[in-house]
Amino acid sequence: MRVVAQRSKQASVTVHGEVTGQIDSGLVLLVGITHSDTKDDAEYVAEKIANLRIFEDGDGKMNRSIKDVDGAILSVSQFTLYGDTSKGRRPSFVDAARPEQAEPLYDFFNEKLREQGLRVETGIFGAMMEVALVNDGPVTLLIESKS
Repeated sequence: MRVVAQRSKQASVTVHGEVTGQIDSGLVLLVGITHSDTKDDAEYVAEKIANLRIFEDGDGKMNRSIKDVDGAILSVSQFTLYGDTSKGRRPSFVDAARPEQAEPLYDFFNEKLREQGLRVETGIFGAMMEVALVNDGPVTLLIESKS
């Protein structure tokens, strides 16, 4: 499992002109799932994200988690995170899990974040989405379940 986490001041996702998810301060998560990912991977990444200390404290140090700052999450499925550009000019997406495997695991991942006490907004799995965000920092991290 591969997640790009971006700290944001506000963010939204729109599908066919309709906002399907919107947050103020928090994290935008672009979530990629590969064939070998399991519920254990999703639980690991959800717990890691919920407790990462990437928000500033009163001294300007990254010492607070999203839970500490009462932030929200905008989670967006992103199969292109497993795009392989090593050969040719068109990415290969053979490492991305098929939708019938990825969607239930993506839903499980979001539920695990909610179990951490976080408000989670989402786009629509598999849809063409417009994601808008105001980066905070910017702070962008790559979180993976496997080394």
